[in-house]
Amino acid sequence: MPSTPPRSPSPRSSAASGKTPGPQGRPRPSSGDRQTPVRPKRPRWAARAVTTLSVVILASAGIGHAVVTTLDADIARVDPFKDMKNRPRAGDGMNLLLVGTDGRDRISPEERHRYQLGGAPCHCTDTMMIVHISQDRRRASVVSLPRDSYAMTPPHTDRTTRQKHRGHPVKLNAAYAEGGPQLTVRTVESMTRVKIDHYLEVDFTSFMKTVDVLGGVRMCTPKPLKDSYTGLDLPAGTHRLTGGQALQYVRARHVDGASDLGRMRRQQQFLAALIDRVTSSGILLNPVKFRDVTRAVLGSVRADKGFGTKELLDLGRAMRNFSPSSSEFTTVPIGNMGYAVEGVGSTLKWDTVKAERLFRALRDDKPLAVHRPRGRASRVEVPPQQIRVQVENGTGRTGLGRRVDTALAATGFRTTRMPSNAVERTVRRTVVAYDPRWDRSARSLAAALPGSELRAVKGLGATLRVIVGADFRQVRTVRAEEPPRQDAAVVRGDEVVCPS
Repeated sequence: MPSTPPRSPSPRSSAASGKTPGPQGRPRPSSGDRQTPVRPKRPRWAARAVTTLSVVILASAGIGHAVVTTLDADIARVDPFKDMKNRPRAGDGMNLLLVGTDGRDRISPEERHRYQLGGAPCHCTDTMMIVHISQDRRRASVVSLPRDSYAMTPPHTDRTTRQKHRGHPVKLNAAYAEGGPQLTVRTVESMTRVKIDHYLEVDFTSFMKTVDVLGGVRMCTPKPLKDSYTGLDLPAGTHRLTGGQALQYVRARHVDGASDLGRMRRQQQFLAALIDRVTSSGILLNPVKFRDVTRAVLGSVRADKGFGTKELLDLGRAMRNFSPSSSEFTTVPIGNMGYAVEGVGSTLKWDTVKAERLFRALRDDKPLAVHRPRGRASRVEVPPQQIRVQVENGTGRTGLGRRVDTALAATGFRTTRMPSNAVERTVRRTVVAYDPRWDRSARSLAAALPGSELRAVKGLGATLRVIVGADFRQVRTVRAEEPPRQDAAVVRGDEVVCPS
């Protein structure tokens, strides 16, 4: 949000008392920071990715052998590895293929209406993920495989018609429809050369119950999220989402122009928040709570025969040491977003070189991205480098204005470097005064000043004013949300969860 340098600030301001200061900086159009509405597109189910990883996190957090054994008996079994030959070489760590299917037929009519869950279930796969648990059980790497990925199936027998097929091109999600779990695993292994150790298949019927049993999941958004199709309507800020709200959040595709890419990013944020909730709330150490949570999800799970008590306990021990920084998320890099295939339609063709680099990291049990030691930064909508700020000291503490000006500048804000004294010198609570046209910038600035009050002042102009109060303690580091990228950047869980 570029702006011209502001006029020299007055040594004293009436912003703290609510009076309207003169305009500063270059005027902006009346829309200011406002968002342009996005026309809805044809919706598509998307909650399976979140649901499937929920099962891994919650159903594997072993409390004790007896508890897990009784839960193990509730899991339906499937044999996705039957008669498979010429498989990839096994590497270190554990690779789980998580497949999500449409199971909304078991959601009540009242919930369907409330959360706009119309339509008939297709009982098809919509989302797949490879979850790699490192050999030392200290890291989980999650790679999303887009449902429309261009794929070539191995030779197989159609599970419905029993007709034998040669290998042929399909969209990745069609492998399940033709050959079920077995063809799905074979196709994924052929494309990635990653050996799949275990298979988990889940519908999202239990998703809302799981979130509710957890007591909700805390999510934060620097901008309002509104999607007329799902009914999602969240103002900017921090929220504890219940099951139905969480389902709306992970399904929403129409809150911005990024469509599926934006939705996948929000799903990653939810998964990170879910890990944070489970690992920080004591659920893993509470047998009763653990039992209630796992029972909420295990009724809809299908797993391979080898995923039993031992594996549940093993993953449970790993999860006890997990934190959001232990998880990393990415999507297979896409080279061609509209790769047309005769008889198949428009597909997503992977970037061969980047995808191979990604899957080699999984095979070699390496992190997907270099670990970057860093402080916790709040995510904001407008980059601080685009926000012009005038700091005023509203207290009697000498030098406080300059201290705050310096700290904001170090965080990236374009301060005037000319802090002044406010008219009122007994301000208790720090105030961020802003022209209503720059409301997004104001929220980004307020995020850097924990506990500050937002105060709209018409005619203030492009330069925001901070009146420092006696409550000031620190300037928090903030960073802007990056637009979704087609080259599938890797993010860590602690980079996307709400700040403490």
